[in-house]
Amino acid sequence: MTNKRDDRYSMERRKFMKLLAAAAVSGMALPAGARFKTKAQTKPDKLIHRNEQPTMTYRKLGRTNFMSSRLVFGCGAALAGGRAVRLLDRTFEAGINHYDVGYDDYYKGSERSLAPFMKAHREKIWVASKAPLSVRIKPEESITLRQAKTAAKIWTRQLNSSLINLQTEYVDAYYLMGVDNPSLINSEEIYKAFLDAKAAGKVGYWGLSTHKNAEKILEAAIETGWYDLAMIGIAPAGWYDWTTKDLAEGTPPLASLQPLLKRARDAGIGLIGMKTVRYLAPMTSLGKGDQSAFDNVYGEKLKAAPLNPFQRAYAYILEHGLDVVNADMQNFKHLEENIIAAATSHTYFN
Repeated sequence: MTNKRDDRYSMERRKFMKLLAAAAVSGMALPAGARFKTKAQTKPDKLIHRNEQPTMTYRKLGRTNFMSSRLVFGCGAALAGGRAVRLLDRTFEAGINHYDVGYDDYYKGSERSLAPFMKAHREKIWVASKAPLSVRIKPEESITLRQAKTAAKIWTRQLNSSLINLQTEYVDAYYLMGVDNPSLINSEEIYKAFLDAKAAGKVGYWGLSTHKNAEKILEAAIETGWYDLAMIGIAPAGWYDWTTKDLAEGTPPLASLQPLLKRARDAGIGLIGMKTVRYLAPMTSLGKGDQSAFDNVYGEKLKAAPLNPFQRAYAYILEHGLDVVNADMQNFKHLEENIIAAATSHTYFN
């Protein structure tokens, strides 16, 4: 007896593959090598290519030389408890090659849920995970040496735990998660923890994630020259603050942040946008529910594009200083919409 659920899955998969084929024929995606021309991106180092497909666009992530799909699959909430594991094969078919996950205490099994897929495609994908420093310090305070040593030990312990959960000895990148204090970014003790892990062959690149006090955090990262990646809470209307679930108070719009973002890229930092559409989401999903909130920053061509408000926001930030965007996709519909936004963003701007 045929299972109706299996039939529905097969039909959805055929529809998905048809979408990808149509995209390839139409040539809507840029060549895999297309990228910003910045100082960091003109180095003659060999590029890292993984699972590149004509239905996705790619951008070099700073000094890592990794050509990342412009759409990053956010595994944290999606894979918690194994909820959206069924989407992993489809992301791979679409040409997504960058998977972002996080430590177990917060993301509740996401790393373990990703492990089998990661093992099956290890040489064709890029995997980044992250953990907080767990130091109680206000954004305006300075970290003490004792606190820094404790933070470094905690971060190292979390990295080792993540490797166990991912069933691997090496992860491409590991971040300081949710940082809001610049003195953490400047800490030599914490940086040494990364260097030790890298020397041990456990991690390739270092990054940070921030969605509070992000401008000062990014400024500090640029100043150190230590960071390869920065994942920042940002929307078309400016910085996003996860604490308030709102745009940061007094934030300038994204268009006005271009000089800072360019400085980061010129410093070799790959920029990853996150929380881009959270503000637009319904209140039940910790958003504000106002899907027209960013319309005032869009040009007429983007406003007339056949995109929904979420796609429009992703397309906008991809063409305004962000190398790639991390999206939480927990069903087929959202995955398909976000693929279209990432693959066509360049067509809505001159």
